[in-house]
Amino acid sequence: MKFRNLIIKNIFRNKSRSLLAVFGIAIGVAAVVGLGLVTDNLSASTQKALTAGAADFSVIYGTNSGSGGSEGGGGPSGGMGGQQLINESKVSEIQQISGVGNATGVLRTNIDLSDNSTNSSSSNSTSESAGPQGNFRMNMYSVIGIDSSDLSMDDIVITNGTTYSNGNEVIIGKTAAQRLNKSIGDTLNISNQTFKIVGTYETGNFQDDQGVVMSLSKLQNLTGDTGEVSLILVKAADGASATDLADTIEQKYPNELSTSTSLSGMDRMNSGLDVINSGSWAVSLLAVIVGGIVVVVTMMKAVSERTREIGVLRAIGWTRQRIMTMILGESLVLSVIAILVGLVVGIGVVEIISATNLMRGIEPAFSAYLLLKGIGVALFLGLVGGIYPAYRASRLAPTEALRYE
Repeated sequence: MKFRNLIIKNIFRNKSRSLLAVFGIAIGVAAVVGLGLVTDNLSASTQKALTAGAADFSVIYGTNSGSGGSEGGGGPSGGMGGQQLINESKVSEIQQISGVGNATGVLRTNIDLSDNSTNSSSSNSTSESAGPQGNFRMNMYSVIGIDSSDLSMDDIVITNGTTYSNGNEVIIGKTAAQRLNKSIGDTLNISNQTFKIVGTYETGNFQDDQGVVMSLSKLQNLTGDTGEVSLILVKAADGASATDLADTIEQKYPNELSTSTSLSGMDRMNSGLDVINSGSWAVSLLAVIVGGIVVVVTMMKAVSERTREIGVLRAIGWTRQRIMTMILGESLVLSVIAILVGLVVGIGVVEIISATNLMRGIEPAFSAYLLLKGIGVALFLGLVGGIYPAYRASRLAPTEALRYE
């Protein structure tokens, strides 16, 4: 009988013992694969749900004073209160930096709309402010210029109507619409030009909701700030670190540009995800340890039950190395069987849970690396679980083994 056939035959001689070993290894494989399917995409899914297309940080003129950004994905409301402007060419330059997913320029100003006055305060002038939230005079309204395709970068969500064109069209914030008693279809007089309101929006930011939004080029023409922006909103590409990207931009434009963002909040989110990932690894490690113990106990039991058989093999000339190879071979064959069982169980459980919509917002992340990791765990358990029993079997003295009852 060929040696490999003997190994396979030995496995099926005691089916219950072999099933126990397969079960132990499969637990480890299923845990590693199942948890990996969930946690490998947890960071991306969580970040996507929290940011929802909004910019990760904003770039403003000047050195970083250490002030954090305002709430919301777009960072602070720059371009007001004496904020210097940035040449719009910097937008395309930043867009070319590795790791930048999207960059868009934003111009901000404040205009008195309460009486359709032409009195305006452009972004490079100082305006009077009042109140704890830093709002401008009660009759001053925020005007934002941004390309309509990039509204989500500034957390601007159109709630009614449509977006604006590059012509004399605007969308109005929820708060401004209520205060000015304006609705879709009405008009606003801004800098002696008539603008049609084509939609309403919300941002969750009181100051921005008390204003209007139009195309960037149109607001630049109105204010005379052609080719300039108040700030640049930047969103990191998938897989890129917003923190590292912000540092890169500051290093590229020292003493010229700085970044302002809620990076501390992002760091807290990432720290929380690290804790989750560490917890999943701990559970996986525990499953691997349990699987390893089951394999060791099973293989030790197999060696104990086959003491006389091993003694006979030693008596007819089998070497210790050959005995060890046989026991390890049996353990590895069991691991191969367990790989199939573990993968089916791990993937199957995750798919069932996903189909029942219990993991809302989290999509299982299938990858070749994850499958290879599960296979590696199975082979590792089979090898480690079989080493000590194989060593014990190889050290049995033929005379003592033949006397074993």
